Amino acid sequence: MNTKRIYWLAQLLGWLSYSGLVLLSVYTDNSDRIDCIFLTNVLVLIVIGILATHIQRIVFIKLGWLSLRLPKLLPRLILSSLSCSIFISSIDMLTDFLSGIGEEQANSFSFSNIIVNIFSALILVLFWNAIYFTFHFFQQSRRQEVSNLELKASNRESELKNLRSQLNPHFLFNSLNSIRALIDLEPDKAKVSITTLSNLLRQSLILGRQHQVSLEEEMQLAKNYLELEKVRFEERLKVEWELTPGLENFQVPPFTLQMMVENAIKHGISNLKDGGTVKVSVNESEKEVTISVTNSGTLSGVIDLGVGIKNIKKRLLLQYGENAIFILSEEDNKVVSKMKFKK
Repeated sequence: MNTKRIYWLAQLLGWLSYSGLVLLSVYTDNSDRIDCIFLTNVLVLIVIGILATHIQRIVFIKLGWLSLRLPKLLPRLILSSLSCSIFISSIDMLTDFLSGIGEEQANSFSFSNIIVNIFSALILVLFWNAIYFTFHFFQQSRRQEVSNLELKASNRESELKNLRSQLNPHFLFNSLNSIRALIDLEPDKAKVSITTLSNLLRQSLILGRQHQVSLEEEMQLAKNYLELEKVRFEERLKVEWELTPGLENFQVPPFTLQMMVENAIKHGISNLKDGGTVKVSVNESEKEVTISVTNSGTLSGVIDLGVGIKNIKKRLLLQYGENAIFILSEEDNKVVSKMKFKK
């Protein structure tokens, strides 16, 4: 059963239950008072009660009260409930007067009775709002719990995917072959490459356990990866970096930049006979921070970009909602992937 159906069912059952108590009270006191006119007034009360509390719910949503903390919410809720109860009491007394019930009870419109009617309606409305907000907070808690579980699963998936790509036999075979070719010709460079590979694998294990990492750490991971690829591609791979100062500590999900760089190599540079350039840029504007990876090549003929891009999109959605997006496009015969974070 969906939330809307539960809401309307609760509205109907709640006001029917209250009306049933009113009928029982009147029947116990004086059963002769229950006639068609009285029942019509009770029906009007049900309709007005549902209408008033539903309008109140719309106000809660439009004004963003559902996201307020209790100290800020409570005074607003009491004032709103008081206005709602005055409205319900006024319509109820007006229908009593127009139907002639008020003439049978002249004291119904005394000041004290009006206050009692408003207070009774206020208790009812506050009780209804307490149930509504309790249900809303319960649903919100469940959604947050599910979101946290999905995020945890996504991070685990990202870590496994990254380790898989680094420990991938093909990747290791190419890297080790490149290093082996250097051992006799350039032993010092071979030692540096082995250290780079070791650092890359170590970083993968450390960063994979974190929810967010600094941009500096993420860029270092990407640099180590590109250093190894440069051993394999030699002069076919050129790397450019463009970082706006002051963004070194900006927080990003781990492995996202590394996945973008890996995607640029796998689907771009490796398919070009003469190789090309991979450019990593980090820019800041008044409203957002943009991390982009530009590589030589085109999107034409590329059908599947692998799980990396899907993983990035999913993680940005889970962690940032509408405050972060991933864009993959082709600009001036180059492929550009971007992550944009709203401030």
